[in-house]
Amino acid sequence: MRDLMHYVMLVVNIVSMIGVIAGVLMHSGRGGGLSDMFGGGGGAALGATTAERNLNRITFVFSLAWILSVLALSFLFIR
Repeated sequence: MRDLMHYVMLVVNIVSMIGVIAGVLMHSGRGGGLSDMFGGGGGAALGATTAERNLNRITFVFSLAWILSVLALSFLFIR
């Protein structure tokens, strides 16, 4: 049972790590980003668009899942 948990948490860790990397790379830098990709470049000075806010939330969830999976793996590897 312990080995199954290792593998499940390792998969969660890898998927969340890839999600965090993809989320960070899709964020806008000084200009552009996901909001410009869908034609929201004119409103970039007014604040984040809906797509950008949703991307922030998704990236936060992936990063939280990654942190929790790292903690779980650290407890699972202690024998």
